[in-house]
Amino acid sequence: MHFTRSSGVLAHPTSLPGPPGIGDIGPSAHVWLDQLARMGCALWQVLPLGPTGYADSPYQSFSSFAGNPNLISPESLVAEGLLDEVEIRNAPAFPDDRVDYGTVIAWKRDLVNHAFDNIGGLQDDFERFRHANRHWIADYGLFMTLKDLYGGHSWTLWPPLLRDRDPAQMEKASSAYATEIRRHEFAQFLFSRQWNVLRRRARSLGIGIIGDIPIFAAGDSADVWANRQLFQLTEAGEPAFQAGVPPDYFSETGQLWGNPLYRWDEHQRTGFAWWIERFRAVFRLVDILRIDHFRGFVNYWEVPGEALDAVKGRWVDGPGEVFFKTVQQELGTLPIIAEDLGELDPRVPALRDLLGFPGMKVFQFGFDTDRTSEFLPHKYPRNSVAYTGTHDNDTTRGWFESLDDARRSFVLEYLGTDDSEIAWDIMWAVWKSRSVFALAPLQDLLDLPTEARMNRPGTTSGNWQWRATPGAITTEVQQRMQALNRATRRKPGKRRRSRE
Repeated sequence: MHFTRSSGVLAHPTSLPGPPGIGDIGPSAHVWLDQLARMGCALWQVLPLGPTGYADSPYQSFSSFAGNPNLISPESLVAEGLLDEVEIRNAPAFPDDRVDYGTVIAWKRDLVNHAFDNIGGLQDDFERFRHANRHWIADYGLFMTLKDLYGGHSWTLWPPLLRDRDPAQMEKASSAYATEIRRHEFAQFLFSRQWNVLRRRARSLGIGIIGDIPIFAAGDSADVWANRQLFQLTEAGEPAFQAGVPPDYFSETGQLWGNPLYRWDEHQRTGFAWWIERFRAVFRLVDILRIDHFRGFVNYWEVPGEALDAVKGRWVDGPGEVFFKTVQQELGTLPIIAEDLGELDPRVPALRDLLGFPGMKVFQFGFDTDRTSEFLPHKYPRNSVAYTGTHDNDTTRGWFESLDDARRSFVLEYLGTDDSEIAWDIMWAVWKSRSVFALAPLQDLLDLPTEARMNRPGTTSGNWQWRATPGAITTEVQQRMQALNRATRRKPGKRRRSRE
């Protein structure tokens, strides 16, 4: 596949400034796109867009197909006549520099429910949406309704007949809770309408959207509940084996993610049909897709379901080339970025290169003690995507200030500068690299310290909350980005045509 040398910013919609409580996909996101265009950026990267579950993480979603209702714009609902403006004016008192998810979720749900009560002339459009998404939306609507009914508990703790999808009980529940199910489906309809408007605006400005998906589905999701045959589960629905990564330099016990592993033999028997639909759905939302933990398609760390850490696991081969060849036969060439960080089996870069997918390079990984690191910007190959840092890293300023004296001196020596504008100096180094794409989190454009970090891997509280404050993305910031893009020849160009 061919990508054009360009640049962009990583900023999840929740982090955008403007609306009460949480960034969303309404008018404030359109303002953000205009700002990106003025910067000379051709790319906007977001995190997974699904409904968030455990610890508000975008990587633990209740569905691989649904959108996050918390991103629905109340302003846009008012503009469509689905809400009265007074309902927004009476919003709770939210902080403007972080997301208070507990309060936001309850407030947004009430607004969407009120919008559903005013559906009026949108009824026919809603029914067409339900039909177009029939392969997943009924299961999702029932899943979310039952989750509400049973206090938010995992589906594995529901009454056994519902847990196991007994046909008679499924029919009974679908009938008894029909209105509640349709409310959840209507939220998906609203998300889809608003996102499609936003994406058309991005396309008109020459901005491509880079999406993101985790390789593994969350155990507590409609995906697993409705497709148990595709996952390695016990009779009670718990993971028989779970995903993670083995012990390494950073962790003596490894990382235990808890996601159930796939039954790849069953996926292959069905021609990877579930995955094809997953890709089809996500490419309706984005232009390019980053796959988290790409190495899992080559081999993955299998840990017993009852394990409390990731020490006693083993490497098991994934589907490899046959998976992507099968999917591409159905969908055509896939514009994918392979997250290929960490210690890798040699077969991982081999598969990445065979498929022509760019890998990732992260500036912060280049400055340990090894001065020959592949993560030093002058070594980045063209077919790569260069980052100052990702959502899992500290902000660039926070990272630099945490370094010991030796590594800090190495960074300054490499850059040939002082530390007065370290985030911008590092962006210059990344932007000057050969990598086809150069990206930085919005926090780095604003030169923010560690308090603005988006996620701290291995922790379950205080993450995913950061927001840019109103007025933070100044004219000066936009002009500096424009100058950076012009100087490094990363001007917007023609993008690969999107799937519809």
